[in-house]
Amino acid sequence: MAIAEKAVGDEEARALFGGLENLRGLLLAVSGGSDSTALLVLAARWAKRLKRPPKLTAITIDHGLRPESAGEAAAVKRLARRLGVTHRTLRWRGDKPKSGLQEAARIARYRLLAQAAARAGCEHVLTAHTLDDQAETVLFRLARGSGLTGLAGMAQASVLPVGAETAIFLVRPLLHVSKARLVATLKAAGIDHSEDPTNRDPRYARARLRTLMPALAREGLDAKSLARLAARMRRAEATIEFAVAAARAALTPEPWRERGPIVFEAVRYNDLPAEVALRLLSRAIAHAGNEGPVELGKLELLWEALRQARAPLRRTLAGALVTLTGDRLTVERAPPRRHRAFPTNGNRRFTK
Repeated sequence: MAIAEKAVGDEEARALFGGLENLRGLLLAVSGGSDSTALLVLAARWAKRLKRPPKLTAITIDHGLRPESAGEAAAVKRLARRLGVTHRTLRWRGDKPKSGLQEAARIARYRLLAQAAARAGCEHVLTAHTLDDQAETVLFRLARGSGLTGLAGMAQASVLPVGAETAIFLVRPLLHVSKARLVATLKAAGIDHSEDPTNRDPRYARARLRTLMPALAREGLDAKSLARLAARMRRAEATIEFAVAAARAALTPEPWRERGPIVFEAVRYNDLPAEVALRLLSRAIAHAGNEGPVELGKLELLWEALRQARAPLRRTLAGALVTLTGDRLTVERAPPRRHRAFPTNGNRRFTK
């Protein structure tokens, strides 16, 4: 016989939202699903117990991808009014991509939340990511060959991953609470919620991974175990980052100039532990190059080539030129790529 999940009580909610009570305002990302509806309910209860609570504003992003989305946003608005919370619906307008739709929707959602926070004068956006979401994130990244950073999962708080004039912080107060407990919380309060059918759509990788969770749990790999792995990875991650900062200060004590060149003593660089050397090289390439983050697999191939090189070596990666000579490893902006010319029907020549 299954044991009934325990609803989240007021004292537990006080601990979950601890540290946020002195802020001016908080934005709550509320889609209308069970997790975000529970976030709205718990935050409203918590705020009512404070003498001078932050102003709560619930934001629903209507992606316009399903005909039910407008009705779900309206239901959130009605609940927010009952709870005494300001509510706004924001719409993702414009053309939607035919591929990578979920990732594009995620980026649009964070962009709209950041804009709403800036307008409201808030620096903190609360989302309803749960223990189950953390477990799925670890599995998702493991399946895609993530390194230590990816397997550390989601942090309790991080900077919202969109450009903004001022930093907007993303806070996940429910990250250690299971989805089942949030559903139990809503049931105890007699509050309904919507269900997004895309969460069960097998076309999406996360939905497919979600169906594997019961079988994994039977083998001992449940959500708590995966979340515990993420916490341990995050602990190791902090240690490695400390070592990378120390290595950078020791090998290049002067500030890195824009676009480089960044020069390391080859012997001292080669003496670094593998993970520290990889990350230091990645940062140098990202600083000097102009093509964004460095792909881990390509970075590992370059690092292996540098380790085994017996003669001068020149490679480009992510818009950076990496050169190994006898005693120097140099990372700088790669020269512009040469374009191949080809003839047309006339005498003029164009570049491609």
